[in-house]
Amino acid sequence: MVKQLGSGSLCFSEAPFIVSTASVVGTKEGEGPLGKLFDVVGEDDNFGQQTWEEAESSLQKDAVTLALGKAHRRPEDVRYLFAGDLLGQTIASSFGLKNFEIPMFGLYGACSTCGESLGLASMTVAAGCADMTLAVTSSHFASAEKQFRFPLEYANQRPLSATWTVTGGAAFLLSTREKAASIGKPLARIAGMTTGKIVDYGIKDSMNMGAAMAPAACDLIVRHLQDFERQPEDYDRIVTGDLGTVGQEILIKLVKEKGYDISHVHEDCGIKIYNGETQGTGAGGSGCGCAAVTLSAHYLKQISEGNFKRILFVPTGALMSPTSFNEGQSVPGIAHGVVIESVEER
Repeated sequence: MVKQLGSGSLCFSEAPFIVSTASVVGTKEGEGPLGKLFDVVGEDDNFGQQTWEEAESSLQKDAVTLALGKAHRRPEDVRYLFAGDLLGQTIASSFGLKNFEIPMFGLYGACSTCGESLGLASMTVAAGCADMTLAVTSSHFASAEKQFRFPLEYANQRPLSATWTVTGGAAFLLSTREKAASIGKPLARIAGMTTGKIVDYGIKDSMNMGAAMAPAACDLIVRHLQDFERQPEDYDRIVTGDLGTVGQEILIKLVKEKGYDISHVHEDCGIKIYNGETQGTGAGGSGCGCAAVTLSAHYLKQISEGNFKRILFVPTGALMSPTSFNEGQSVPGIAHGVVIESVEER
């Protein structure tokens, strides 16, 4: 059922299926190039709540409710929930999802959390430990800025290398083939995964996350291609999560030094979600929600409609905290890779 490859990859002979997904985003995301593809665009970024943190929790709650509704399933049909966010103690997830009463694994992989949650959820299904799981991820611009950088009232200027934390949350419902057959045609299948390593190039600039995360993305992509004995051309797209324009340039150069050219197949969710020229988002988008909502609204649609047969989805994360930054520590990176294929692909 599950075959181990290389030092950190798995190939699923009986692949889990993504049977439904839902995305909920804020106003800025709704004004971007993908705005019409999201399931819900908030009227404002408060989402009817009193605090930014409560607003982020509502993103997860609404995304899960919508994903379950699309599949005509109830919370009790789901065996395990894998969820994470950027806030301390993952409070957006715990407070947002507590009323579903689904057994839960709380995760933190910084902005790579969507890859981590999808990988663990699919591994659990493929290993026969569950017949249905949920993977959920969110971020919120205001709650992240308050925790990691400056209060919004400070109105600090941002360098061009900085990325804009996406306000958004997405949920993915995974199941076995048998369960999927009772729901309808799946959106896609998860055929394998590669787990990331922590990579630290000693970068200390918290306003240049692309540079901090690109080395980890390079390590993940190269190891994945080696483990699966594939070339970049075997993928319609290799999609990173939130490197932005600065990180994308670095990644392509680093991977080329390792003997692979991904320039013709690489795309980045952080570049795709905003119009950098008109929206003032610097190098692009970032945050747990960036990769999650872009996969949910755009890439899964491309796969389900037959435009893509196979993508390598690589959310990227910067493993820092306010404490580590204030103590002068560097910003290590991590990335997790998930192979997502059309249901006809074998």
